[in-house]
Amino acid sequence: MAQALPLRGEALELGRGAVLGEVQDPRISRRHARVQFDGRHFHVIDLGSQNGTFVDGEPLPAGTPREVRRVIRMGDSLFVPCADVSPLEKQGVVLVEGFVRGPALQQLLAEVTRAAKLGFSLHIHGESGAGKEGVARTFHQHGPQSAGPFVAVNCAAIPQGLAERLLFGSKRGAYSGADDAEGYLQAAHGGTLFLDEVVELDLGVQAKLLRVLETREVLPLGGSKSKKVDILVCSASNKDLRARVSAGKLREDLYFRMGRPQVTLPPLRQRPEEIPLLLQRAVQQISPEQGLHVTLVEACLLRPWPGNVRELLVEARSAAQAALMQGAQRTEARHLSPTAGTAFGPTMPVAEAVSEERRAPREEPARAKSLGADERARIEEALRQHGGNVTATARALGMHRTQLRRLLERHALSAPGGGERDED
Repeated sequence: MAQALPLRGEALELGRGAVLGEVQDPRISRRHARVQFDGRHFHVIDLGSQNGTFVDGEPLPAGTPREVRRVIRMGDSLFVPCADVSPLEKQGVVLVEGFVRGPALQQLLAEVTRAAKLGFSLHIHGESGAGKEGVARTFHQHGPQSAGPFVAVNCAAIPQGLAERLLFGSKRGAYSGADDAEGYLQAAHGGTLFLDEVVELDLGVQAKLLRVLETREVLPLGGSKSKKVDILVCSASNKDLRARVSAGKLREDLYFRMGRPQVTLPPLRQRPEEIPLLLQRAVQQISPEQGLHVTLVEACLLRPWPGNVRELLVEARSAAQAALMQGAQRTEARHLSPTAGTAFGPTMPVAEAVSEERRAPREEPARAKSLGADERARIEEALRQHGGNVTATARALGMHRTQLRRLLERHALSAPGGGERDED
């Protein structure tokens, strides 16, 4: 269950009783802990509980306040601090056609549904694995052509020389060995064409795609006669479209044709209320009888999951398989791979980043490990996308801002075309 517990004032005392409602946790003491909010930060104090309190994965000494960033564990229950619980109170977490939807996702899908019903095109911006195709399918299901086909195309996976033939089709004799072949645009006639990572298409192909979108006619490769197509177009990318236009990687006219309206899909780390149900479904796909241990959910809440929902589901299934191999009745944190949900390169899980912030000495730049070209490019791209804002960039990369500042100093990193700003 996911239950919202509003703070009526500056603090909320947690324990067995009226606050937790009908479902009670017998491992929680009657007066277990107090959570305080000062308008910016949450702090928790253990009130001498029998089974203890854990903050961001670390035990909390009784009577000692500590800031909590991600999750509090008391008994077999988890509490996630949130500046505004009203969306969860009003909408909760629901399961619709196998799609787990928290408040943020429900709000976004309502916006997507309105765009679909009006017959607009739609662009979805979001990180890899966050669920962009699921959003695109919702767009298709609520559009005027929902009875037609839904054709999903991963533009990043199309070889450069084949993009034109695969998208627009070909006629016999267009090139050596060519035969009459239908392209993705013709296949989507009467339905929706979903172009994932559309920015990866060659500029020449982008020009031809723009003409199709404007004329609603497709000219196959080697053909002399156009064919009418009636399609809705939904595109997606994990890159900033305006930045791609500035870099000469995306045609400006195609941006204005496909880039509006745009919705932004939040990454999984900003939708923590969805994680328990996603885990439960993934584990039960491996074994319907397999249960979840609270430590598994806690560990997953503490990790940034750069691969988002896709990565979480894969790693949860692997953990469930490991639990079955060991004869365990429940999948626990120990069954989860140590690297699951952590960023590639020199980044670390949120819990470790929080611990590192508490440890004092700063490593000298001379001792720092070298930063790979891919990781440097990833950090610089994130800085640029967030206008040099360190706090927002760190959140997007799944690390603490203190850790990011150290990387910037050690490796002389900055947003391309400018420096970085320190705070929100």
